Amino acid sequence: MTQTRRAAEHEPIARVLPMLSVPHLDREFDYLVAADQSDDAQPGVRVRVRFHGRLVDAFILERRSDTDHPGKLGWLDRVVSAEPVLTTEIRRLTDAVAARYVGTRPDVLRLAVPPRHAAVEKQAPPELPPSAPTPVDESGWARYVRGDRFLQAIREGRAARAVWQALPGERWPLRLAEAAAATVHAGRGALIVVPDQRDVDAVHAAAVTCVDDSRVVALSAGLGPSQRYRRWLSVLRGQARLVIGTRSAVFAPVADLGLVIVWDDGDDSLSEPRAPYPHAREVAMLRAHQLRCAAMIGGFARTAEAHALVRSRWAHDLVAARAEVRAHAPRVVALDDNAFDQERDPAAHTARLPSMALRTARTALAAGHPVLVQVPRRGYVPALACARCRTVARCRHCTGPMSLPDRDTHGAVCRWCARAELTLRCVSCGSDAVRAVVVGARRTAEELGRALPGASIITSGGESVVSTVSAKPAVVVATPGAEPVAEGGYGAALLLDSWALLGRQDLRAAEDTLRRWMAASALVRSRADGGTVAVIAESAIPTVQSLIRWDPLGHAEFELNARDEVALPP
Repeated sequence: MTQTRRAAEHEPIARVLPMLSVPHLDREFDYLVAADQSDDAQPGVRVRVRFHGRLVDAFILERRSDTDHPGKLGWLDRVVSAEPVLTTEIRRLTDAVAARYVGTRPDVLRLAVPPRHAAVEKQAPPELPPSAPTPVDESGWARYVRGDRFLQAIREGRAARAVWQALPGERWPLRLAEAAAATVHAGRGALIVVPDQRDVDAVHAAAVTCVDDSRVVALSAGLGPSQRYRRWLSVLRGQARLVIGTRSAVFAPVADLGLVIVWDDGDDSLSEPRAPYPHAREVAMLRAHQLRCAAMIGGFARTAEAHALVRSRWAHDLVAARAEVRAHAPRVVALDDNAFDQERDPAAHTARLPSMALRTARTALAAGHPVLVQVPRRGYVPALACARCRTVARCRHCTGPMSLPDRDTHGAVCRWCARAELTLRCVSCGSDAVRAVVVGARRTAEELGRALPGASIITSGGESVVSTVSAKPAVVVATPGAEPVAEGGYGAALLLDSWALLGRQDLRAAEDTLRRWMAASALVRSRADGGTVAVIAESAIPTVQSLIRWDPLGHAEFELNARDEVALPP
């Protein structure tokens, strides 16, 4: 016998947003709420509804007493959980992100709200002991013009917005933690978004020295489903006051958000690869605008988008004086800086490891310091070409690029389909001789091992990223973003294969190149301590000049003006 449902007495209509992927169904639908569901069916909870003959997930947006639907309403199938996971603030943010990126709200909500873990949700939240503010030394911010005033504005709850240009060698995780601590100790929440897990770990380690660790939580995609949902719930329930995470953490439901920080906004990892492809920087700025809270974008370099915020006066510069920058920056030398070296080594312009680079490395090793070598590509030889006519070697099956995975492999291997070719023959001229188009980090480590006999060689990149190295003399070969932090700083850095970065057909080629160079150079000791950066490129290139002068602001201004002339974003 079928049981007759009875509608709720108070506000019997639930307006829900079904989690459907088609754009034309990105709108609210009204459903009847049964009396036995009324207590749990509150705005923000997950429900299941029947839509076009099938059950789909949905969120309740509001409860109503009336409906504008002329037909018969269906019933909510069930309330999945009574936990209101979609807060009003996050709902407004997802609406704004969907509108800005011309996407659908369900797609944005999939990024903002993690999948439910029933066992974790049923557990009672732990009782947290009362916490007292931890004394924080904020003297590091005094080196920046208006740095103290920015922290004071945060403490006072004002909507201060800044684009922070970190000094070379800056302990940026600690500076971010100090700014967040000023917010938390003032009684508000803080959010720090960084590109990858290594940065999350670094900032978290610094944050627990400034804020009670029971109030700090780290969110990242690397966590398991249960752990991630447990930490997310602690943020939703107001237990965690400082959230540190990767790009998806920008949607974290931090209660009474007072400060949102995005570090290194030019990193590709902060751009979501799923529709509607939002960038964490843009989401953070939308959130700061909606909540009238403080915001900061930080980095060693500066993107055109961040500089556009300063130019529009939405944000202000937070930079050090030029004398302070010169005192902390390493000495930067380019390929053609010394005419005597050019006469002595005329082949330096075509050599991958010219004598000036090797001399810089030997000097640092002799002084007892490690040397950093940045190589744009990982692997051994990631691309091959015909030695006679320079035609790029491609796979016969999928046309993917052929590569040499290591020195002991016989023949070449396709990087796309992994098929091996024992003998390569050029499709243009028939030659079986090949040459390397690009040399990877592991092959570079071999070459440096022969050029610098006796030196310890460490590689970092790909699947094996090294976080830190000691102050002992060694050569560290790393890909961009995988550079380990050296105790006391590197004595020198070699920036190889500049053409591979600057020569890309990309709007952001110069901007990304300077960002990667500055990230590596910032790990080097200052000029006064003997730190030297050798960039294997001609000094006349504007990007190289910006590195030599350590002038990310001037480079961002140049990039923004160049894009304005041809009506390119931002």
